[in-house]
Amino acid sequence: MAEIRIHLDTCFLIRALVSGTDADRHLRDWLAAGHRLCMDSIAWTEFLCGPLQADERGLAEQIVTERVSFSEQDGQRAAEFFNATGRRRGTLSDCMIAATAAGRDAALATLNPDDFQCFEALGLKLLP
Repeated sequence: MAEIRIHLDTCFLIRALVSGTDADRHLRDWLAAGHRLCMDSIAWTEFLCGPLQADERGLAEQIVTERVSFSEQDGQRAAEFFNATGRRRGTLSDCMIAATAAGRDAALATLNPDDFQCFEALGLKLLP
């Protein structure tokens, strides 16, 4: 299987840190396959807001070795996503996360696909 770049959504990372969950199994499979696991700075900030157990941040830093900064281009794409999907209240951070992944041709791993499916028509790829 070819290496793919996978951006993790906050909820996915939180659940993947729980041993034995589906998210944990997917994460282990992706790591074993050599896929690049990333997180954008928006999702990483959400994760750091916690609450976190003492060892969770360190473990997350080992798993997600690349944290992607939110760029001006990401901002433009996020605004396009927001406007194209009806300017729905409370969705701006999802637009930002989706735009960052889509702009880097990465798939987004999320446990909330309903929150992100509207962005697939705009170029977002969803996992698992």
